[in-house]
Amino acid sequence: MTFRLPSAAPLLRTPQTAVLEGIAGFVPPDAVPNHALPAAWDVDDAWVRRRTGIGERRRAAPGVTTGDLAVEAAGRALAVAGRPLVDAVIVATSTPDRPMPAMAPRLATRLGLGEIAAWDVSAACSGFVYGLAAALGTLTSGCADRVLLVAAEVYSTLLDPQDRSAGIVFGDGAAAVVLRRGERAELGGVLALDLGSDGSGDQLIQVAGGGAQERSRPGEFGPGDRYFRMRGHEVFQHAVTRMTQSAHTVLKRADWAAEDVDRFCAHQANARILSAVGDRIPLPGERHVTNIARVGNTGAASIPLALADAAARGELRAGERLLLTAFGAGLTWGSAALVWPELPTVPHIDTDAVAVLPAVPAADPALRTQIA
Repeated sequence: MTFRLPSAAPLLRTPQTAVLEGIAGFVPPDAVPNHALPAAWDVDDAWVRRRTGIGERRRAAPGVTTGDLAVEAAGRALAVAGRPLVDAVIVATSTPDRPMPAMAPRLATRLGLGEIAAWDVSAACSGFVYGLAAALGTLTSGCADRVLLVAAEVYSTLLDPQDRSAGIVFGDGAAAVVLRRGERAELGGVLALDLGSDGSGDQLIQVAGGGAQERSRPGEFGPGDRYFRMRGHEVFQHAVTRMTQSAHTVLKRADWAAEDVDRFCAHQANARILSAVGDRIPLPGERHVTNIARVGNTGAASIPLALADAAARGELRAGERLLLTAFGAGLTWGSAALVWPELPTVPHIDTDAVAVLPAVPAADPALRTQIA
């Protein structure tokens, strides 16, 4: 199978861009290590680690929703940025609390941000990069001076209890970034983006039921169609090819060579996919930013959560050149190049333990007791 490589013409044609000024993440405190997976799945720690690179994943407690995790991550990111005024909220998710309305308006209200623009982005595991493009367009068009971009997932609500292939991989989590309009020369500036899709592969990763299609033709669907399904082998091949090609496109648009990249953060899908993409760019493993071993695949949240985790551990330095790339259902993919900013200490959950580091008061008083 051959794929068209997009044009390497610069995507960002103006001196203004989106500048990162805050980031934080949140994962539920309940960890599910490999040894605690259901006995019926007939897996052990070594088998799961060998196939996926995952040692544990987090699960939201009953009653805790995607919106709840989003509030926690967003509050922390706003605190890192100094609690600035925000003009728009974008939420990237494939596990919204409801089919309608979008989550973003309610999130803005829970955070006390006022009657600002707010909308959702649905691009599955590519959602953060797609949201980054949406935020950049909103900023450079003059529609907003500052955007809060949140990526959040509670995949545990979509998993079939009998499907170990998905159950061992996916976890719940959220992360958020604060972006302001600024100059490309600034630390934190987004320098290049690439997006793509191929709807002919829409059945490779899907939740077939639960939408208008099922309501229009209910006789064609069964209870199992409400669960997440993925054709793993085919997805592996597409993910490696698409992320590699997209990453090369962004490198050309940023006028970088692979050796110019200080840190590489790919969608935390599977350790074998991360390794394969890194080998093909090429970027050595010591430059990879990854936390899949501690949180699993958190969908749209995976890239910003890995970055927030690395920032909390002091592993990212101002001025470093970062390459991001993602692949998800749709099929969708995307990549971004940016320069890491100077940031204060990131309030973030420690994914090596259950304790939460410096807490940010939730806008919704009930949330603290739900998550604690």
